[in-house]
Amino acid sequence: MSRTTTRALGVVSRLAGMAATLLVTSFLVFSSLYLAPGDPASFLVRGRSAGPDELARIRHRYGFDEPFFVRYWDWLGGVLHGDFGRSYVFHQDVSSVIWSRLPATLLLIAASALLIAVVGLAAGIVGALRRGTRTDSMLMLLVTVGAAAPAFVAALLLRSLFGVKLGWFPTIGNGTGVLDRLHHVVLPAIALSVTFMAMVTRVTRSSMLEELGREHVEVAVSRGTPRWTVIRRHVLRNALGPIVTVSALLISGMLVSTSIVETAFGMSGVGSLLVTSVNQMDFQVVQAIVLLVVAAFVVVNFLVDLVHPLIDPRVAAAGGAR
Repeated sequence: MSRTTTRALGVVSRLAGMAATLLVTSFLVFSSLYLAPGDPASFLVRGRSAGPDELARIRHRYGFDEPFFVRYWDWLGGVLHGDFGRSYVFHQDVSSVIWSRLPATLLLIAASALLIAVVGLAAGIVGALRRGTRTDSMLMLLVTVGAAAPAFVAALLLRSLFGVKLGWFPTIGNGTGVLDRLHHVVLPAIALSVTFMAMVTRVTRSSMLEELGREHVEVAVSRGTPRWTVIRRHVLRNALGPIVTVSALLISGMLVSTSIVETAFGMSGVGSLLVTSVNQMDFQVVQAIVLLVVAAFVVVNFLVDLVHPLIDPRVAAAGGAR
């Protein structure tokens, strides 16, 4: 069997696995909220006293009296057509509610991802190249502190110092216009990315040190190859595989952490929408957001699997050998 055919079968297999994962996830998400305590019909009357007949009418109107699998099948069919149902709180289509909040969250994630990629990678490279020095020790201390700092602690510190005390950045809201939005997203992006930057720094440093100790690198150095040529061609290139994999998975997982940061900074994004929807038992919105978060994680994982062999030829060679 040719290598091209093997790769094509591998892609098809991964696509089938991704579809199965999303199907199982959709069932678990729907089941968990179906089994959650509380009667959605009682919530929809919003504290008003309602008799059994009115509650029965509400359950029938929203399909709460249908069997579980009928409700799941109807919901899944709608999701496959882009219809996540109707919000009990906003009285709008769930997709419209999420879509209106999505730009703020995507900007926050993009800014955080940029910080993680640039700062995390640069700090890891410096730490590896200056191993054992005072600079390396200082970086490792910062990495330890950053990895242990929860996002809400970082958010509170940044708000207090750079927002309230120094007044350099706004501490609440999304802003209006391009420049104002970028100004508003600086502190939330730093708060969201601190822990992830520390992780990428550690992975980059470890991966670089592993490559620096390989025989072919020592041979290149002994032959007089310029230091930065050796680092670029023989060290950084081979070290990029695990760095890209970890970075991509961390960034895809940031959607969950945005709920903390967006709430702390009063941003109107998907993360804060999730918190509000959970508190108000807006099940349709919660189901949609959770499913989208899992789908984003699964798709990124799939893309990483495809890209990894292109970055690191050793992975492709190992796959071909199998």
